[in-house]
Amino acid sequence: MEAKTVSEKKGLPAGIWTKCKKCDQLFLQKDFEENFMVCPQCGYYTRLSPPERIKFTVDKGSFEEINANLKSVDFLNFTGYGDKIKNRELNDAIVTGMAKINGYDVVIAVMDFSFMGGSMGSVVGEKIVRAVEKALKKKCPLIIVSASGGARMQEGTVSLMQMGKTSAALAKFAKAKLAYISVLTDPTTGGVAASYAMLGDVNIAEHKALIGFAGPRVIEQTIRQQLPEDFQLAKFLENHGMIDIVVERKDMKEIITKFLKFFYNR
Repeated sequence: MEAKTVSEKKGLPAGIWTKCKKCDQLFLQKDFEENFMVCPQCGYYTRLSPPERIKFTVDKGSFEEINANLKSVDFLNFTGYGDKIKNRELNDAIVTGMAKINGYDVVIAVMDFSFMGGSMGSVVGEKIVRAVEKALKKKCPLIIVSASGGARMQEGTVSLMQMGKTSAALAKFAKAKLAYISVLTDPTTGGVAASYAMLGDVNIAEHKALIGFAGPRVIEQTIRQQLPEDFQLAKFLENHGMIDIVVERKDMKEIITKFLKFFYNR
């Protein structure tokens, strides 16, 4: 039997109430969305789906999806992988498209951590490269919002190849002197952090995001030392020169707009 939502248990229409995943505080869904899905009680940042992230970031009605029909293929016959990529609302762990942000034209790519941990496989790499090519053609800035556990192990070496493939595309983009804004959200790790996520002309981290290559638990077990409590969190990386700026979710669109204004008028 499926678990009932908070609204169903109270005999109310679905979608009226929501609960913080950290402190269990109840809120009206409308109020929660108006607070950018950040808990006003404990400050927990709920992970956003691509539609939610796009809604909070781009101008209303301006987003036009591109390359929506690309789907992963179980070419290695990896046990259980075929079932995992079927019957999903999205075809893979990234959504790409054209949009406007406060009137500025952009190409934007948004990763989805709920799709196999936002893992990067052949489709993610291909859609990013095509997004780069679209931005090159339109001569407009590119924005990639990352949320990933890294390369997709079910696609083996092919998934690792996407690191070089996406980095090469961004090198071509840089030679064209076009702006790439990278937004790192919780979590951005593994092969994604080791490739396109850290290659922005500006690297913006969302407040409280975990960012790194290997996770802190793996690092502690390797070096056999206790790490600082805030190790690999956004502010820690900013303080050590790995991130340009840490931004709260409610301010993200405004900050991105300031960078777009600079790049469009330089």
